[in-house]
Amino acid sequence: MSIVKIIPEIKILGEPILRRKAKPLKYISETERKIFEEMARIMHKAEGIGIAANQIGIDKQMLVLDIGHGVMMLANPKIIKKEGVDTLEEGCLSIPGIIIKVRRPKKIVVECLDKDNCVIKFEAVDILSRALQHEIDHLNGKLIIDYAGWRQRLMLRKKIKQLKRQASFR
Repeated sequence: MSIVKIIPEIKILGEPILRRKAKPLKYISETERKIFEEMARIMHKAEGIGIAANQIGIDKQMLVLDIGHGVMMLANPKIIKKEGVDTLEEGCLSIPGIIIKVRRPKKIVVECLDKDNCVIKFEAVDILSRALQHEIDHLNGKLIIDYAGWRQRLMLRKKIKQLKRQASFR
């Protein structure tokens, strides 16, 4: 039996907020800046590289990422261009112990708000592109298990049931 690290603040598969589309922000206030800081703290504690606000129970289109170049704090992210294709294994803080091969565009262009309310647009490739897409999926209520084929879902059914049961007791 594998040991799975579960961080109490992080919502686990089975929690309804993970399947809802998060609400966009009109403005980043001091409250949202504090939420960004808390999200970064939780993400680092969990040893993740990204986390979306709904993963900690906050219904706002906010995400933080840290792929080793410092923390990025973004709101209302939208992918406006996609190029190429790449398939890699992904894990998720909200689905501990489960790894899924996910096919995603290799390069994307994202438009969003930064923590200072500036609209920014930038290009992301490789791991940054993948991490952004993973977190944007969260903000849209989509999880990595949605990318699993029917055979893999069948094999993971017992593990997924355990996680959902665990979520209902929290």
